[in-house]
Amino acid sequence: MEYRPDDLRQLQQTELSILKEIDALCVRHDIPYFLDSGSALGAVRHGGFIPWDDDMDIGMLRSDYERFLDIAARELSETCDLLIPGKAPHYAAMFAKVMRKGTKFYTAETIEAELHQGVFVDIFPYDDLSDEEIIAKSQLQKGRTWQSVSYLYHAKTINVPHRGVLGAAERLACRCSHYVVRALLTEQAINRRFNEGTRNPGESTKRCVAFAAPIAGGLEKARLFPTKRIAFEDTELPVPGNTDYYLEKAFGDDWNQLPPLEKRRNHAPIVLELPKEERQ
Repeated sequence: MEYRPDDLRQLQQTELSILKEIDALCVRHDIPYFLDSGSALGAVRHGGFIPWDDDMDIGMLRSDYERFLDIAARELSETCDLLIPGKAPHYAAMFAKVMRKGTKFYTAETIEAELHQGVFVDIFPYDDLSDEEIIAKSQLQKGRTWQSVSYLYHAKTINVPHRGVLGAAERLACRCSHYVVRALLTEQAINRRFNEGTRNPGESTKRCVAFAAPIAGGLEKARLFPTKRIAFEDTELPVPGNTDYYLEKAFGDDWNQLPPLEKRRNHAPIVLELPKEERQ
């Protein structure tokens, strides 16, 4: 599916309205967080959304993430709902989402998994990455493995990186893997192994990483925090304190250059329903 121009902009505004509510809660309870991934890039490079982007991501340290989920369950407005790993059935991701009720954002994967997914903001927990490189490598490998296994458990229709013959082979491998994973594991076992495999066995470390979508080598906490607020559309939102460091780690030295048209991709769903008040 491709977006109609008006739909993409209305989707972005719905996501921003969700994030404004998240931001108000975090400010009220002194919960540090930052715009993550393409949302941070959009804030710095575009002063808001990347024009073709269709999702919003934020990150927070694990202790703040757990506190946020506890408070959000009580204080989010009735227009929002939470998807939490290990608690929401049919949910494959190892990070939380805040969704707008009364909306739909269905991909092939969520339809197959029978997951009701509304328009959302992703919330990534950042965990300690060991200062010992051998342990850190193991943490990252186990995080990638068990997140992939979770996706395969819930759906055999997985996005693959290639097209043509190679893409067909990758899709076939995913279908076969889906049935094997289903026969051998449960949702609870996958979540447990992800959490156990990524846990830092030692004391607090200098680096952190979102194991469900890791940036190579992790990120230095001292360069993420304290955050700073910058313009994003019609408001201000927090980004990593050292934005150049973060964006170079996440996107490379040429992060400030626009990609060619063929690489401007998004996550256009099969089914999109926006709240009535967002439709003009």
